[in-house]
Amino acid sequence: MRSLTAWTPLVSLAALGSMACASAPAAPFDSLKTANATAYRLQNFEPPPAPVAATPAAPGAAAPIPGVPPEIMAWVQQGAAGLTQLIPPGMIPALPGAAPAAPAAPPPPTAPRFHGFRILGQTPVVDPDLKEQLGELLGDPDSYDNQYTRCAPGTIYPEMGLSFAGGPTAQPSDILISFSCNQIVSRSFAWPHPAAGMTPDTVKKLSEAVQKLWPAGT
Repeated sequence: MRSLTAWTPLVSLAALGSMACASAPAAPFDSLKTANATAYRLQNFEPPPAPVAATPAAPGAAAPIPGVPPEIMAWVQQGAAGLTQLIPPGMIPALPGAAPAAPAAPPPPTAPRFHGFRILGQTPVVDPDLKEQLGELLGDPDSYDNQYTRCAPGTIYPEMGLSFAGGPTAQPSDILISFSCNQIVSRSFAWPHPAAGMTPDTVKKLSEAVQKLWPAGT
């Protein structure tokens, strides 16, 4: 009969192997580290075709932009987590007491789009460390909690998109990231996690990634 001491190394190795498996990003994010990836700046909302009457602002609040969903206005008014480069044109709210800001002009019909949302800019994700960090963050179920979502089910206002090769199918793996909704949704594969709402730590880490992809002022 083996002693407890003899079994200890085997148990330790098994535990380490279990921890390694548990920490691996969920598919398809496990392939992001070595995949060709492109990040998109998206227009999260487009003005309605007809003029929309402005709603009077509450005392001390910024004037609302006609037709802009309240989730987006709240995100912008709270400083947009410092992500001014992701705020679409015409969405900077007026100062308290000033006239409402004019909405952005509708984009031309030929404007390039990513899953229906107008592309304002795009950049390849070439830094392998950044891709690895994104893969680990997006592939970790602990990065999500639906208590933090701010938009109604089925509603999404993405400011960012990500497309990368790899995953269960030959087509690219595409996701939409909405800071105003505090949510991420997949567009080409089954979402691997039980929740899709971003935790505050996930928002912080993704915001840091945005700063690397689109430095402020560019």
